[in-house]
Amino acid sequence: MLISKNGPQTQPKPPVLLPPVESGNEMCGEDPAAPNTQTLIREIRELAAQKKAVILAHNYQPGAIQEAAHHVGDSLALALAANKPEYERIVFCGVHFMAEAAKVLNPDKTVLFPHKAAGCSLADSISLESLEEWKERYPDHTVVTYINSPAEVKALSDICCTSANAVSVVRSVKNDKILFTPDRNLGAWVARQVPEKQVVIYDGACPSHDVLRGVNVKKTQEAHPDAVLIAHPECREDILALAHEICSTAAMVDRVAKYPHTKTFLVATESGILHQMKKAWPDRQFIMADGCVGCRLHCPYMKMITLADLKRALVEDIHQIEVPPDVAAGARLALERMMAVPRD
Repeated sequence: MLISKNGPQTQPKPPVLLPPVESGNEMCGEDPAAPNTQTLIREIRELAAQKKAVILAHNYQPGAIQEAAHHVGDSLALALAANKPEYERIVFCGVHFMAEAAKVLNPDKTVLFPHKAAGCSLADSISLESLEEWKERYPDHTVVTYINSPAEVKALSDICCTSANAVSVVRSVKNDKILFTPDRNLGAWVARQVPEKQVVIYDGACPSHDVLRGVNVKKTQEAHPDAVLIAHPECREDILALAHEICSTAAMVDRVAKYPHTKTFLVATESGILHQMKKAWPDRQFIMADGCVGCRLHCPYMKMITLADLKRALVEDIHQIEVPPDVAAGARLALERMMAVPRD
């Protein structure tokens, strides 16, 4: 396995561990249980019905946005949920590449993105030009691109994947030489699952996951010795080595069922996932693996969309997503190949 190194890289100092705190109230945004929030959610749902719109929300969105959505899940689940004939509009509450993928898969539908500034640092780490350069360096490799990427990068790829089916996708490729982009942590984890493949890994990362360090997680584990640690594969290798379970965000909620006698779970992914975990398992305690209520495991882009933004998008049909037809055609092929592969 090869990992690129573009010059010396300075490793940040491990953050100071704060006392473990159980997640309860929302860390930012509207309180889903507040009466005025509930009223706004009802108005949004009524507007969506009038506009024949489906509201999709990623697991990392604020709790109030998740409550307003018709479907909440990971990238793959939402990509599949959007493809229903009864919907004329798709309102995507997540980050830009997700709304873009929804438009690619549903070219005849209006895709609304409530906040134009909600980008993704991981997706921004790879561009069309940088992938072209890597393909020149590894011309005989099949390009497997994580869905967290721009449409033009998907269009230049052979197949996409999500964290839910990355291993299965790589295994499904007939070529033994793989170029995995853009997340180096997910790529390294996948490479360990498929040692029969030669995996070259692009040097991108999600800051919200990459910030975690084993020393902090160990301290949280020491404070909760009976807890089960569930980690997302975008985390660094030292975190995954400590984890009892490694899985996608959607799988995290279901994985709790595997431990019927465990009361406390440490969660190593973006803090928004706690909303669904707490709803599904109200009798369990969920603690962010950094020992804090998402102080570091917090994506600012995922928290940009508010209920006011969502309502305005529906009322005014603003922030419509458009993808050039030639780019959309290539990206659609890579995404359709991805969706044909089962989850891991």
